[in-house]
Amino acid sequence: MAEEYNDALNKRLINMRRDLHEHPELSFEEFETTKKIRRWLEEENIEILDVPQLETGVIAEIKGHADGPVIAVRADIDALPIQEQTNLPFASKTDGTMHACGHDFHTASIIGTAILLNKRKDELKGTVRFIFQPAEEIAAGARKVIEAGVLDGVSAIFGMHNKPDLPVGTIGLKEGPLMASVDRFELVIKGKGGHAGIPNNSIDPIAAAGQIVSGLQSVVSRNISSLQNAVVSITRIQGGSSWNVIPDQAEMEGTVRTFQKEAREAVPEHMKRIAEGIAAGYGAQAEFRWFPYLPSVMNDGQFLNAASEAAARLGYQTVPAEQSPGGEDFALYQEKIPGFFVWMGTNGTEEWHHPAFTLDEEALQVAARYFAELAVTVLESIE
Repeated sequence: MAEEYNDALNKRLINMRRDLHEHPELSFEEFETTKKIRRWLEEENIEILDVPQLETGVIAEIKGHADGPVIAVRADIDALPIQEQTNLPFASKTDGTMHACGHDFHTASIIGTAILLNKRKDELKGTVRFIFQPAEEIAAGARKVIEAGVLDGVSAIFGMHNKPDLPVGTIGLKEGPLMASVDRFELVIKGKGGHAGIPNNSIDPIAAAGQIVSGLQSVVSRNISSLQNAVVSITRIQGGSSWNVIPDQAEMEGTVRTFQKEAREAVPEHMKRIAEGIAAGYGAQAEFRWFPYLPSVMNDGQFLNAASEAAARLGYQTVPAEQSPGGEDFALYQEKIPGFFVWMGTNGTEEWHHPAFTLDEEALQVAARYFAELAVTVLESIE
């Protein structure tokens, strides 16, 4: 596959990435981005599937041997509501919107993969379906893709996220949990309002809330196995409207991150019990609400060897992938079919979602070549 990549293609991918970066679009608003992706694929005579349920995003396919399996490669295409501060010559022209997570890089790279595979489709031992997915940043795009039936008949799915702290040419690989599950919770503590100078005639929900904040930290330290991972973060507390009035209630919300299914299932019950117990001790009541958001990215170990072999054939370095407490809706695909998600080194200056986020565009050719080689390797290995 290496000989198919040349300077002309590299320049094209850089131009694509810069075009996307200059004109970012938010989740489910990626209409112009969708048009561009379609045009770039059509210029290469790559088949685009008709999926009317998707207003944005593109599904394309390269068919090899008709009796072979179908695998999918996914790239996300949406941007973030962030004001760019990079001073790049191709910085965002859309006020308050920026590709601060590198989805422009993902998209251009996987278009490169499609171009490379299309030149060798007669050698493919099956079919590669390309998913250019909208709305990853709000964890809604993968659901739309799944509901549209795009995974029907697909045996496995592969994807990546750029990793600023890894150098270009380095790929992070790991079986099992790679990115955390993401869930949200709300707590309403109901007490009895009254005069702040006469607290004995009230039931202070704020006093109870303060103790609940501390108590919830024991979920991680005392209720979850030390062999498992969990984070409980309270990110908002609200109560009261005057300096001399004890309010009737206080509210708080936050997020829980876990890597193991067992931990994710156990945490909400422990949180509910602790909150209700502490509130009762103050004579108050606690209402606990749990909102499941995303499962963890769980890499299927059967693809670890293929992922390593593809990198080795191209001369790229692999390292053990460090887990991230960030979430990724690629996990929703992995609930349906086996999948594998990798870190792609981009030698960035800032972490994801930072207004000065940048990356080294030399990583475009690494990612494009790697996923082409990975697709070939996986199709040859699936029985």
